[in-house]
Amino acid sequence: MTASTRIRLTPDERRAQLLDLGVRLLADRSLDELSIDLLAEEAGISRGLLYHYFGNKHAFHEAVVRRAVDDLVAQTAPQPDAGDPLATLAASMTAYVDYVEANHAGYVSLVKGAQGGNETLRAIYDEARGVLTDRIFTEDAQADLIPDTPAIRLLVRGWAAMAEELVLSWVADPAGVSRAELLQLLASSLPALVEGATA
Repeated sequence: MTASTRIRLTPDERRAQLLDLGVRLLADRSLDELSIDLLAEEAGISRGLLYHYFGNKHAFHEAVVRRAVDDLVAQTAPQPDAGDPLATLAASMTAYVDYVEANHAGYVSLVKGAQGGNETLRAIYDEARGVLTDRIFTEDAQADLIPDTPAIRLLVRGWAAMAEELVLSWVADPAGVSRAELLQLLASSLPALVEGATA
């Protein structure tokens, strides 16, 4: 096969390729900076082809954000071999910090878009938050650590918001807090909150 030979992709493969590129570009720029023109230029295709696959800019942004959120959920999935419940939680929080560090601009853009009244981004954000918090109650390793009650579920959602703010603030300005100290705060705060609520 020569260098000039092109591999013909199916429409689904081409769309997936464009979404992957969109997610990579979103890692270091805001959603507003992720334009159809930029993606077309980076992909070496026409704007018309992008509109063919995504319809319009909003649909493109939604598809890229959904793909990015799917990546976040997959990357932070608890590992069965992590060890005891605290180690499992610590491993997931480490993966979360890794994700936010690697995709800071795009993640901040999602959070701001969801807070700013964009209903589509709000729905995607809430769906992701639900998956990330609900998994705490579905993992066998967490069963002894976090009891499953309506009050504790509400507490876990509040802790998730706190954890997100801690990570975003730390990435923007560590303020003398080491990565290890941040991870310790994240992993230890949830059991401490649950213990205080159930004491």
